[in-house]
Amino acid sequence: MANVLDLRRRIRSVKNTRQITKAMKMVSAAKLRRAQERALAARPYARMISSVLQSLIRRVDIYDETTGNLRHPLFITRPEKRVLLVVISGDKGFAGAFNANILKTAYQFIAGNGDKEIDIEAVGRKARDLMRRRYPAAVYTEKTDEYGGKTMVREPRKGKVEVTGDYPGLLLNLETSRVMDLAHSIISRYVREEIDAAYIVYNEFKSVIQQRLVVEKLLPLLDIGSPQITGAVEPSAEERERAGEAALSAGIELEPVDTAEADEEAKKFGTANVDYIYEQPAEELFAGLLPQYIFAVLYHAMTESVAAEHAARMTAMDSATNNASEMIDSLTLYMNRVRQAAITKEIIEIVSGAAAL
Repeated sequence: MANVLDLRRRIRSVKNTRQITKAMKMVSAAKLRRAQERALAARPYARMISSVLQSLIRRVDIYDETTGNLRHPLFITRPEKRVLLVVISGDKGFAGAFNANILKTAYQFIAGNGDKEIDIEAVGRKARDLMRRRYPAAVYTEKTDEYGGKTMVREPRKGKVEVTGDYPGLLLNLETSRVMDLAHSIISRYVREEIDAAYIVYNEFKSVIQQRLVVEKLLPLLDIGSPQITGAVEPSAEERERAGEAALSAGIELEPVDTAEADEEAKKFGTANVDYIYEQPAEELFAGLLPQYIFAVLYHAMTESVAAEHAARMTAMDSATNNASEMIDSLTLYMNRVRQAAITKEIIEIVSGAAAL
């Protein structure tokens, strides 16, 4: 049985741990507020890009007369034999099951498409580490053509699933230029028919108690402005309740910001009966706007994933703080019992010694 000194040391250690988890919870709450503000600030741009494209589709002759399809290659659908999967995870731990759930959803997607060749783009250090541990990395070699130009050529595949790129640290400092580079890379691979479809796995965040894991189809484009959700995992009622308690204790609002009015205003631009005059041809407008739209979808997914990660870390640290408090109470009660037993034993020994005399 542990003595009083050992129990006091353990209680002091748990108290120090509780101070750390409490501080981490408040830091995550502060970062969550900033992440929410960034996500809200990015939504008007995405809404207007979608509205402009919808307006352009309605007013300009961009359809092929023979096939009836949109002329831009990003609208062309092909049988899905080669698929690109963008997995958006976190860069740090101590966020409960946040990263594990994202990777579990990605593994389920890969298992459900086992007959296809899948390329993985891992955003976040956690996705990079685990995906590279499970799947081989694609190998590229530099080759020189007959004119002296150098190009990167991909070597034959080692398996049906390969990691073609990773972006650790991107979510820690979300730079628009790096997200745009990723968008251009995905678009160019689709146009060159290196892939037949592109999907993203991320945590959709509306508020602390309204979030879910989704698998969204990025390419080909079917309906501008409407997310193509192919799979979603909703949190349990217990998880929502726990997240709500953590948010209330940190002063975070539970209800999402109402953007219905702004959404309606943005839709008016695309559906208004106004005859706009476009200077550039429709093909040039689409070539310039569609990459911006793909960028907006990726940036939206990343900003929401960052907010969801901070919310998950805040909830996990709140649970750790509460568990530490319960452990301190339990250890204190046990220590008092041990001390009382030691005192009682000493009294009995003194009384027994006095009686023996």
